[in-house]
Amino acid sequence: MAAIIKRSLVLNGHATSISLEEPFWDYIKGAAARDGKSVQAFVASIDQTRTTGNLSSALRLFALADAQATKELA
Repeated sequence: MAAIIKRSLVLNGHATSISLEEPFWDYIKGAAARDGKSVQAFVASIDQTRTTGNLSSALRLFALADAQATKELA
């Protein structure tokens, strides 16, 4: 089982921390690169669209949905 690692980011001028397992963090970094965004800008865009839950959960749910969509396109 992957360990949860806490990372700090500044989103919209506010410091925040995100606790994610390394495979999720790697997926988010790859998705940001694919979209031509910095990780910070990419995470901020997910943060702006979430309606419930915490940011770490929103990032995990994004990764799951994106991976499922990518699999369906293959």
